[in-house]
Amino acid sequence: MAKAFVYTEVQLSVPFDAAPWRELNPTLLEQPGLNNKTWLSGHRNNSVGGFYEFDTLEDAERFAQDYFPEEARRLGAAFTTRVFDGAVTEEASRAMRSVHYR
Repeated sequence: MAKAFVYTEVQLSVPFDAAPWRELNPTLLEQPGLNNKTWLSGHRNNSVGGFYEFDTLEDAERFAQDYFPEEARRLGAAFTTRVFDGAVTEEASRAMRSVHYR
């Protein structure tokens, strides 16, 4: 099972209701290899981010290098992005009953 995960955080400080998630969801759903996204809202700092699951490491890297930086630029915000290889953590994740490995 090849899969990869991406963590993102945009340095915005807005209540989540004011974040542009409604506008972004349709475009995000079109990203190659994206299986799902969990939106994140920073506790006490109102940063906006997400945790994404992709079919392959290549799709995750393409998203992190091509799509996401451009989206953060449009928002006028600095960002953090990290790509994680899901293959090397599969056994440990299954042992923890991760929903990403069912």
